[in-house]
Amino acid sequence: MLATANDRQPHTKNNLGAITRILVLDDSRAQRRLIQTMLRRWGYETIEAASGVQALEICKNETVDLILSDWVMPEMDGLEFCHAFRALELKQYVYFILLTSKSDKTEVAHGLEAGADDFLTKPVNGSELRARITAAERIVRMERELTEKNKLVSSTLKELQHLYDTLDHDLLEAKKLQQSLVPERYRDYGDSQVSMMLRPSGHVGGDLVGKYKVSDTEIGLFSIDVSGHGITSALMTARLAGYLSGTTPETNVALRTVKGGFVARSPAETTFILNERILSEMDTENYFTIIIANVNLETGHVTMCQAGHPHPAIQRSSGSVEYLGEGGLPVGLIEGAEFTDFSFDLEAGDRMLLYSDGITECPDASEELLDEEGLSDILTANQDIKGEALLETIVWDLQAFMGEDDFPDDLSAILFELQKTK
Repeated sequence: MLATANDRQPHTKNNLGAITRILVLDDSRAQRRLIQTMLRRWGYETIEAASGVQALEICKNETVDLILSDWVMPEMDGLEFCHAFRALELKQYVYFILLTSKSDKTEVAHGLEAGADDFLTKPVNGSELRARITAAERIVRMERELTEKNKLVSSTLKELQHLYDTLDHDLLEAKKLQQSLVPERYRDYGDSQVSMMLRPSGHVGGDLVGKYKVSDTEIGLFSIDVSGHGITSALMTARLAGYLSGTTPETNVALRTVKGGFVARSPAETTFILNERILSEMDTENYFTIIIANVNLETGHVTMCQAGHPHPAIQRSSGSVEYLGEGGLPVGLIEGAEFTDFSFDLEAGDRMLLYSDGITECPDASEELLDEEGLSDILTANQDIKGEALLETIVWDLQAFMGEDDFPDDLSAILFELQKTK
């Protein structure tokens, strides 16, 4: 039987998460009335039930905060009711106190196993009942506060997951855009070939390789590694790709307009221009290393500027590997920094590899780096492999060296191979 509207009094405490409504279950009408009288006097709203079956129906349709249930009842005793009640799928936790004359520890243990939270010995003492409910209120309040916090955390996690999914989608699109900065990964010039590889450690990275046409007999090659990783570095590579564009020569700072076309600036002059532009046009703490090379396709003559980038690897037709250059300053650190060129000649059968430090600084399981010696070993072991296949082989060998597939840094390389000279 539900308490009437006149019987229900507003709970004077009404604290967040505190107990406001109590279900009293007892097959004795007198016992129910006695307990309800005390509860209402203390400001609690009460509902009563004469059997476990009736109480279950009430719990399915009514919200209660605490149950006071007699243990010994016909049809369904308090222990059976507790079992059945805990099996209900409720939105909030309900504190359960068994009223019993049992004092045997084994019986008490059975009650706890059934899902009871506390016990109260009959006949019920008012002071003890109020103390037990006060203790229950503390537990219920903490439980519901925790539930609310968990809901907030769950909601926040869902929002974060949505943001992550959106960001992940955007990064995948950014990856496509960054890869499009190197639209042509292989080019056959007849007597020579150029192959390129760009592999960021995340969705996007700070490495960039590229080429541009100077004339029918000369091309420019560059390899760039922007400091840091991720979005900031990737945005800077996009800006640099515009400065060294192979599709819009009029915006390429490595080219100078002359009557009838373009001629190449010296790599050192180009690097100087990039340094000044980065410092004057970009408000960023990022800098980058670069190698720019002007390559004559007929003679194999190469003029190059190295600005903090790894030393280019030259593998001669004999298979021997040498490293050229003196290092130089990175770009974007010092205003007015000076950069110098150096030149060398490639002979028929020679090849040149420009690469980022993600290759030579690739670590093995013991944190030992591959270094230039290890790269020389890879090139020597794969002397007969050409073009893009060689770049893929380098990646596989690095994975074998590391013992895993995910690289800690971006990988990029550009391979120039000369078959014959004129």
